[in-house]
Amino acid sequence: MSYRKLQRTSAHRRSLLRNLTTDLLVNGEIKTTEARAKEVRSTAEKMITLGKRGDLHARRQAAAFLQNVVADAKEDGDDVTVTTALQKLFDEIAPKYAERNGGYTRILKTMPRRGDGASMVILQLVD
Repeated sequence: MSYRKLQRTSAHRRSLLRNLTTDLLVNGEIKTTEARAKEVRSTAEKMITLGKRGDLHARRQAAAFLQNVVADAKEDGDDVTVTTALQKLFDEIAPKYAERNGGYTRILKTMPRRGDGASMVILQLVD
């Protein structure tokens, strides 16, 4: 098999990857274990590639995977503008990587986790 099982059932693993991928796209970087980061890197790069395609089918495929969370909320007087993770992916993140063919993320190693010594990394989007 070409993926890590991460000691979870298939439903729990899918949920974990969806949550971490959404957090990465909303925040720009996440701190997690090395094994999780290597799996999230795969799904995040697929989502950015869908964002670069930009058609309706790609938007629906990304919407089926990403969580429906608020990425940003701006207030102008009485008007409140809410941006979801899906909108941020297609409007801000994908155009930034229009000229780049893959390699949208980077993994930086940090100190091991204090409790169990698991290798921790920072997974971030490349500028």
